[in-house]
Amino acid sequence: MPRSTSSLRAPSLPSLLALALTAAMYTHAAHAQQNDRFTLRLGAMDADASSELSARTQFMGQDLRYSQDFDFGSDEIVPRLDGTFRFSDRQRLVFDYFQYDKEKTATLNNDLSFDNVTLPAGSFARAEVEFTLASLMYDYAVVDTDTFELGLQIGAEWAKLEGTLLAEAGPDRFRDSSSEDGYAPVVGARFTVTPSEHWLINLQGQYLDADWGNFDNYDGSITRANAVVEYRFTPVFGVFAGYDWFKLDATRGGRDGSLGLDQRFKGPIAGVSLTF
Repeated sequence: MPRSTSSLRAPSLPSLLALALTAAMYTHAAHAQQNDRFTLRLGAMDADASSELSARTQFMGQDLRYSQDFDFGSDEIVPRLDGTFRFSDRQRLVFDYFQYDKEKTATLNNDLSFDNVTLPAGSFARAEVEFTLASLMYDYAVVDTDTFELGLQIGAEWAKLEGTLLAEAGPDRFRDSSSEDGYAPVVGARFTVTPSEHWLINLQGQYLDADWGNFDNYDGSITRANAVVEYRFTPVFGVFAGYDWFKLDATRGGRDGSLGLDQRFKGPIAGVSLTF
């Protein structure tokens, strides 16, 4: 009887060489994307801001507390910038910049009277808040493979919070503003995945404690986390999208009590990336 033959055949040597070459090219392309010398991401964030104002004091031996949530209405499109400069296989410098600037106005449509005081129609109160955050960090990749990296970060972060209140009622006008800024060391972590020569996924988180730096009489912390997915059309140009989240927790103490602000920013981000 004739012997049966299997339909499966061992791959030929040329086929094995082609597969090996393809895998090598794939791995090299992904690794090359991780080793870009300089990357700049220019984009914007659709920021949703929410706040909680709190206060604590003592009156006639009693501990009094106050807390109130407030927001600034609709979301705000704000600039977002980050950059990476790699100066060795495992070492890089990471720069981040974020600025939120939003105002909200309340206007009287009709006269408002109480006791002997009348606020005419058209009287208004306008509040504006501006928050700026910039950081520069040294990043060291404790895990470095062809397709993913795990980096630990340490650096410095600068933050500024400025508020303005403007009120107008007839001939009377009131304006007051306050601005506070400071800097402190910041620590963080990064996880980067490059599944192919076109795609990159980057996760990052940072934490700052006001006690570490120069924030005058303020206590609190700044926490940030973000995720970015990037697609490269060419080795130089790409687009990215993701999500950013910030939390500012600040308390200022005084002789008669303390005033606290819990400010949060969150929202989707998108933009273009340039690599050199």
